[in-house]
Amino acid sequence: MSRIGRSPIPLPAGVQVVATGAHVSVSGSRGTLERLVPPAMSVVVGDGVVEVKRPTDSAVHRSLHGLTRTLIANMVEGVSTGFTRNLDLVGVGFRATRQGSDLVLTLGYSHPIRYTPPEGVTIEVPAPTQIVVSGANKEVVGQVAAKIRSFRKPEPYKGKGILYRGERIRRKAGKSGKAGKGK
Repeated sequence: MSRIGRSPIPLPAGVQVVATGAHVSVSGSRGTLERLVPPAMSVVVGDGVVEVKRPTDSAVHRSLHGLTRTLIANMVEGVSTGFTRNLDLVGVGFRATRQGSDLVLTLGYSHPIRYTPPEGVTIEVPAPTQIVVSGANKEVVGQVAAKIRSFRKPEPYKGKGILYRGERIRRKAGKSGKAGKGK
């Protein structure tokens, strides 16, 4: 059996799970998340725990078992504590500001980049070179962070760009300088 799929999902205080057929709804202090799970998987809500059961031991059902359990566990964690992604801006003159709920980035282009986050995601700028993306849905938070990073991906020669906090960029040497001169 799947080790991930077998383990029950503990429910923190204040989190409620409603499973009707293939539709799972999780509500908590940070909002409500809904998802359609594979119809073959059955979601059983017990006393303080949620368990995912599979009908057979076929390869398809085994692969969906752990996936379904992880998706529901992420929903439970999202509505109770939420998810955050931290980004750092590295480069001379690179900075971020907030105007209302929009994020305005100055990244060395001829124009500033304005980004409006989707509903349910908040963007904070604690310092001009730091961005914090937070929300209840792990997939959406990750997608927004990836979109912001795509405006100026880190380059390997000078290491400039938008990096995830803790990310290391493998640096390249660049040109060798005067190696070919003076025959």
